[in-house]
Amino acid sequence: MSLTWMAAGVLALAALLAALMEPVTHAPLAATTPLIGRASPAPSGGNAAAHLLYGRVTTDHAVFEGRLRWGGDQEALWINYFNGAKSRNPWSAYAPYERRTFKVFGLEIAGWTSQVDVGRPFMARFGDITRVDRYGREWRITLKSGAVVHLAWGGADDMNDGVRVWDGTRGVVNLAESPIRTIEFLDTPARGDSPLPLYGTVRTRQGDFTGFVQWNRTECLASDTLDGRTADGAQSVRFDTIRSIARHSPDSSLLTLVDGKSLVFSGNREVGGHDYGGIYVDDQRYGRVLVSWDAFERVDFKDGGTGPAYGDYPPGRPLLGTVTTRDGRRLAGRLVYDLDESQTTETLDAPSEGIDYTLPFSLVASIVAPSPEGSGAQRVTVILRSGEELQLERSGDLGWRNAGMLIFAEGRQQPEYVRWADVKEVEFDR
Repeated sequence: MSLTWMAAGVLALAALLAALMEPVTHAPLAATTPLIGRASPAPSGGNAAAHLLYGRVTTDHAVFEGRLRWGGDQEALWINYFNGAKSRNPWSAYAPYERRTFKVFGLEIAGWTSQVDVGRPFMARFGDITRVDRYGREWRITLKSGAVVHLAWGGADDMNDGVRVWDGTRGVVNLAESPIRTIEFLDTPARGDSPLPLYGTVRTRQGDFTGFVQWNRTECLASDTLDGRTADGAQSVRFDTIRSIARHSPDSSLLTLVDGKSLVFSGNREVGGHDYGGIYVDDQRYGRVLVSWDAFERVDFKDGGTGPAYGDYPPGRPLLGTVTTRDGRRLAGRLVYDLDESQTTETLDAPSEGIDYTLPFSLVASIVAPSPEGSGAQRVTVILRSGEELQLERSGDLGWRNAGMLIFAEGRQQPEYVRWADVKEVEFDR
């Protein structure tokens, strides 16, 4: 009797799973086009404030205009990234279906088809974006290319933290997410008192990275402060008074100040440990890297001038190239990588020994994938246009969750789909 009830329960569970896995598709939309701006140590047009975020924010009851900073004390520069979760994928209509089964004691009792996973995060530099609009329960991000990206309410991570506005008439205003209706990004006007971005060289076991820095993924201005505890108690130190920060222990940092004084900071995630978020470095050789605490050795700060201005971010171009399959076919045309990236300024994301690389496709010449029958420890060779070869881990955009490639041959409306496991090499046109 108990076995009969057990079998009935298993069948009911299988039916529920089949219903939940029923595929849902959307009509193709314009592809997302995160672009990559070039850092410039010289002020744009002599404007020493050009690197700072600026825009007009419309809420339910008022309009504010001025310098912007996300979360109050986080992203403040055009070179910083806006992050969120897409509510839909423009290429999902082309995603293939896979057969899945549910078995008990080796017997198949239910089967269904579902699409490959095409859920993807959204990431673009603020300099790529023209406006942010709220429509019902989602945010719509309009990029300079004209493409529109839909983010789920609650999935637009950087919107969740709200925005601080230095309004010209109302002073400093902190706005929560819910009353915001529109944010229009504008060229930053010249101003007298403008904080400089953090800039320096981050030293790691894998080599050195130089560029604009976000310490613990948040602090990005020289006027920001680093908080910690010393032998004398809690202290706060401005970054423009710090010459270097070095790893001191698994959960503490050694600060060397400009005046030569040294301090050991500990006691929170800002200065080390497993909860430390890592250090973003906008290194022009690679776009952006994220250095984990385990890979970090030290950072030496120096004057890097101002960062890129809003006008330094042009629209991107379609991603063009040739895919060589393992059975010898060569397919050329417009590419959609991982059923997501379709423009030269979108990024290839993959790690290597504690360093996460965010490589704009405009810097990538080719990707050579290892044989799927090879060792799980095999790496993927990414060859940059500079000639440098990176050996990256089979993870992120190079891992088993890669949803494959779409190739739109010239003159054809429908693309050809190639599974990632069947890709031998991808060569990108200049």
